[in-house]
Amino acid sequence: MAYQRHQRPQLSPRGTVLYADLVSEQPHDQPADVAEVKRRLADVGYLADEPAALVAYLAQRLGKPVLVEGPAGVGKTELAKAISRATGRELVRLQCYEGLDEAKALYEWNYRKQLLRIQVEGRTDSEAGDGDSWAAARDDIFSEEFLLSRPLLAAIASERPVVLLIDEIDKTDQEFEAMLLEVLAEFQISIPELGVIEARTRPVVALTSNNSRELTEALKRRCLYLWLDYPTVEREMEIVRLHAPELDEALARRLVEVVHMVRQLDLKKPPSIAESIDWARALLLLGAEDLDASVLERTMSIIVKHRSDIDLVAERVGVKLAGPQVEAEAAG
Repeated sequence: MAYQRHQRPQLSPRGTVLYADLVSEQPHDQPADVAEVKRRLADVGYLADEPAALVAYLAQRLGKPVLVEGPAGVGKTELAKAISRATGRELVRLQCYEGLDEAKALYEWNYRKQLLRIQVEGRTDSEAGDGDSWAAARDDIFSEEFLLSRPLLAAIASERPVVLLIDEIDKTDQEFEAMLLEVLAEFQISIPELGVIEARTRPVVALTSNNSRELTEALKRRCLYLWLDYPTVEREMEIVRLHAPELDEALARRLVEVVHMVRQLDLKKPPSIAESIDWARALLLLGAEDLDASVLERTMSIIVKHRSDIDLVAERVGVKLAGPQVEAEAAG
């Protein structure tokens, strides 16, 4: 991939950056309105509510990053994937973790290749007695040939429009957030040895956070904001039946109602939407016609993933599914 070190954007008389060259390279099939975005997302299997569809629309039309926060398992990452599928853009994903640094997120130099080049040129110099070749090699080892792209640089340098997913940004530290500001504000990356790499096309950027720590105000100012929570019973029924259409409607409702009961408990890990879908598919494979205490006991591990949570769900929810008499006896 050849990187283009563009000139800095032209300024208007008032100093506002003009993105004429950047915008001209955007896809011609930009969504006309929020309803179109919602329809496109539904076509690729993501049922977006009005706030999610609105933010997805604005992200594409305004070119601003989106920060999506909410509990784990509510569809934050899947929203970015769905935007990628709906727009036909390649998905570039940066999975964040504690200790993530610039070398793994932006770029790093191929030190082994550089060392081999230095060794080869060093032997050539000693044989030829020419110092000029070493000077050329010294400059050459910090060229694009020796640069290893990581997700942020790959998204910025891509010749085709992409969706850049920065997943679980709350797992990094504030220093990493500060490094991101240039990327999110200017859509460019500064490489001391090469200069400034500016985006050829503006990526759609989505950052997700499980809200495990407070993000900096500087980061939030640069982003549109969306809070995603667990869906209502009716909405989750639509999602489950979209992915498991063969499931009986009454059984789907029963399943979703049980999942919502489970989420109301004080669990280490409440079941996600994806686990609701997995449970529905499992019930189909098992040929279950109802969701009673026996079925819950057999299949509970699909939605509950901690031993202490299993005991709590069996005690609180399993008793309710066993019937009023058993529930009364347990309460007594």
